[in-house]
Amino acid sequence: DTLASTAEELKNVYGDASVLSVVVDVSKFDEVKAFADRVFEWEGEVSVVLNNAGIGAKGGSWTGLEAWRDIIDVNLIGIVNVQHAFVPHMMPNENPGLFINTGSKQGITNPPGNAAYNASKAAVKSLTESLAHELRVAQSKLTAHLFVPGWTFTSLGGAKVLKSKPAGAWTAGQTVKYMLERVRLGEFYIICPDDETSSTLDRLRIRWGAEDVIEGRPALSRWDPEYAPLFEEYIRAGLVSEAQLSPSAAYGNGASSL
Repeated sequence: DTLASTAEELKNVYGDASVLSVVVDVSKFDEVKAFADRVFEWEGEVSVVLNNAGIGAKGGSWTGLEAWRDIIDVNLIGIVNVQHAFVPHMMPNENPGLFINTGSKQGITNPPGNAAYNASKAAVKSLTESLAHELRVAQSKLTAHLFVPGWTFTSLGGAKVLKSKPAGAWTAGQTVKYMLERVRLGEFYIICPDDETSSTLDRLRIRWGAEDVIEGRPALSRWDPEYAPLFEEYIRAGLVSEAQLSPSAAYGNGASSL
């Protein structure tokens, strides 16, 4: 029903001939392939794909096995299926094209609480990195990008239960605008800030996680009681240092939190 109403809104703006809406189970390749075939019959050449399949169910490291299956089927296999259905047709295009997979910061920093979701999005990051490299090697005009939203006010981000957008969240429109700006610059990793988390804070969190591996710290050390105070000091020092170099870089996207 939501898809149908969205399609009608778009048709009212762009005309019936410019909008095609199809209900597809992205976890099933046959359905995705049939959808892709219909799109290519309808439009001929496809220049941009936003591969945005995702659900937010929860699965723990040893709990929620059925949730694990659902999450992996949609968040990972859904992304893979769309790649397999569209990329081979887009690679030979004479004009440049974009294939944009939606990841998550949880697939990079891996915060405790939803191991299944984190694992699915970590896999999407790895998958998209491989796609980008392979397209470069093939010298295709199609490029791949990893779109990583910040806190965005959508149904997955709380819009179903909250009556209004929280102050710290971005709208979907803000997030997409930021993504398009970064795509135009040719960036692969598009890590979106929001009005609670600045780009500087994102970089510091990502760097700390990578240094867990390099320094031999416990896994997810920023949430470990022994290392949490060190992490907080690291963040404070990093924000101050960045602010001294460029005030807008550290704080320009709103108040930062740990």
